Amino acid sequence: MKQNRLEKVLNDMKEKNIPQLIVTDPSSIFYLTGKWIHPGERMLVLYINLDGNHKLFINELFPVYEDLGVEKVWFKDTDDSVELLAKYIHKDHVIGIDKNWPSKFLLKLIQLNAAKSYVNGSDIIDKIRMKKDEEEREFMRRASKINDEAIERLINIIPEGLTEKEMGQRLLKIYEELGAEGFSFETIIAYGANAADPHHEGDNSKVKEGDCVIIDIGCKYKSYCSDMTRTVFYKNLPEKSEEIYNIVLEANKRAINTVKPGVRFCDIDKAARDYIESKGYGKYFTHRTGHSIGIDVHDLGDVSSINTDIVEPGMIFSIEPGIYLPGEVGVRIEDLVLVTEDNCEVLNSFTKDVLRIE
Repeated sequence: MKQNRLEKVLNDMKEKNIPQLIVTDPSSIFYLTGKWIHPGERMLVLYINLDGNHKLFINELFPVYEDLGVEKVWFKDTDDSVELLAKYIHKDHVIGIDKNWPSKFLLKLIQLNAAKSYVNGSDIIDKIRMKKDEEEREFMRRASKINDEAIERLINIIPEGLTEKEMGQRLLKIYEELGAEGFSFETIIAYGANAADPHHEGDNSKVKEGDCVIIDIGCKYKSYCSDMTRTVFYKNLPEKSEEIYNIVLEANKRAINTVKPGVRFCDIDKAARDYIESKGYGKYFTHRTGHSIGIDVHDLGDVSSINTDIVEPGMIFSIEPGIYLPGEVGVRIEDLVLVTEDNCEVLNSFTKDVLRIE
């Protein structure tokens, strides 16, 4: 296991008086072991104990034979995996449980009276994952660099008249050419009125003169995610669309300029939201200003009005204000920012100047 990361987990377990922890999220298991295991409906558990008796419970279906720095406990499909796990759990101690562990496993463990009590232990690893080490930062920089190159290529093929779906398919080929590992989330390409739906699913719509085009894309590099959004316009730029674009761009810049250690996430959200509201479009900014990102495209933490947590160096999150007028137009501009010791580093460099594509 990655010892420096494991030590942070063990230290937090001590502080929270959680002597044992069940880790089931494949992303967190990868974070601690460097190995991806996707168990499907089968049980996968990394059991961590303050006494050092760590175990990885894994089905024989998955041929993970390399040394991961933790003892493996194998089981078959015909075995009762939860009963096997229960044998290693200290019955008189509290145990932390991962947030997304299926109830079919958790309820069985509770029925077996395997532990004194059960608490949500997810925050321990999730909060550690929020602050990226130098290796992770480099992976994120590279993922964002690939995304910059990809969006430039994608914007340049808009005049080919591809459907939204076809644009997504073309993007996958671009990512492969640039050395990415595929999508970090389902691509959002939205033409015209479709762009007023922030999570529009690409369809067979084709771009028309005067349409706004929202391009929200992300790839993976070394298992780390990128995410960015640009909005461009096809042939004509209506006056109202330009006005909205400039408002969103200013909101994006104001939020980014607020990012530094010690500020609250809600203050960053406020910088973007207050400006949009001052221009009369507050009710059309329908989502939070951003989200944390790393191994998962949505890590723990967000840039929202209710998140009073403090920003710390090493955190990476998106800044993505938007305005969406139903049936008319949508504009979103998104960058990833890495919090540094005194302010932040913007990981995306593709232009945010308003672009009209001929």
